[in-house]
Amino acid sequence: MKSISKILKEVSEEIKPEDNYKKEIFSKISLIIKKINSGSKDFKATLGGSGAKGTWLKTFDADIFVLFDYSKYKGRGSELSDILESTLKKKFPKFIRMHGSRDYFQIKERDYNFEIVPILRINKASQAENITDVSPLHSSWVKKYKKLSGEIKLTKQFCKAAGVYGAESYIRGFSGYACEILTIHYNSFIRLLKGAAKWEIGKIIDVEDFYKGKDLFKIMNTSKLTSPLIVIDPVQKDRNASAALSREKFEIFKKCAAEFLKSPSRNFFIEKSMMSEFCRQKSGNKKIIIIRVSTLSGKIDVVGSKLLKSYEFICSELKKNNFKLLNSGWEWDKNGDAYFYFIFSGSSLSKTYEVTGPPSKMEEHARNFRKKHKKTFIRAGHLVGVERRKYLKPEQFLKYVLSLEFVRERTSSIGMRLVK
Repeated sequence: MKSISKILKEVSEEIKPEDNYKKEIFSKISLIIKKINSGSKDFKATLGGSGAKGTWLKTFDADIFVLFDYSKYKGRGSELSDILESTLKKKFPKFIRMHGSRDYFQIKERDYNFEIVPILRINKASQAENITDVSPLHSSWVKKYKKLSGEIKLTKQFCKAAGVYGAESYIRGFSGYACEILTIHYNSFIRLLKGAAKWEIGKIIDVEDFYKGKDLFKIMNTSKLTSPLIVIDPVQKDRNASAALSREKFEIFKKCAAEFLKSPSRNFFIEKSMMSEFCRQKSGNKKIIIIRVSTLSGKIDVVGSKLLKSYEFICSELKKNNFKLLNSGWEWDKNGDAYFYFIFSGSSLSKTYEVTGPPSKMEEHARNFRKKHKKTFIRAGHLVGVERRKYLKPEQFLKYVLSLEFVRERTSSIGMRLVK
């Protein structure tokens, strides 16, 4: 068995961007920044996000922050997107305006995505008019720990492979910034895993010791403390950087951390296709159904939320109608179609099902129950109705569920196939 240090060394090499890729993307970033800054007096474009911090993985979408002078644009944060758009129109033939808490812009070149984000140039978080205004402060804080950039990359890749990376509402995992804070707090990837394996619900990470010796729950707004893990933002002490984290993703990370420490393997860093994973489970008396979903256009977070709601609705309907769901999941790469996966027991449902009614002695209720159910009998003093099922096989029922308005209004088109 390979040692942990050897595994981490190999993974670190694998997740580094190739020299040609790195050279090309930074060359393009430099040209975009130069174009934006040309002739501009009130704002200045600069590299942001993981690119600025040096914590990017093999490929990344580049964030370019356009910083507007605070003294001139204070209180005018709502105007920044329109001002920037008028500048971009003069300098770029094609870009997309993306809607958010403050609109931003996207420029696509081949396989590269560049996001142009207008923000106020601030010196402290209290000056922010929008959450994005604080982003450069995040970058400055992380850059103080450059020696840990390799460790941070390992954390991010581990989270990606575990399916817990991303704070978007349809993922509810760890943001890139949360990964950075956690790794810095523990001072290494392995120490983070050792700590995470022992986390309890309500664990507080306060890397700057803002609340040392204090009762955080009496000081901070409790609405910000509902996540299973509380990570105090080191540049904004009244913010929980892991507020979006769900209990499910918290537990998955803990479990993966413990399993890696027990049996270290490169497999913990490999992003797996859910389709291949589910199809591999096809054995014995099982039935696998894959649903391919073409997404609506729109902001990624909104589209993802609609997909999640559709998936959860389908799962709920299957369970309500007594189909034995052995496993399920969904995946989406944010670009193409999404896929929903369901594994069922291979046997069909019985032709009839029972509905338990009121006690037979309750005459009026019993009479109404008999009107509703043609075939009834008494068991243990209660009326029981017998009804015929409309759908005996999951593929039949799913075809019906996919036709419902709840699903159709959240997707562009949808198709289903049974894995033999």
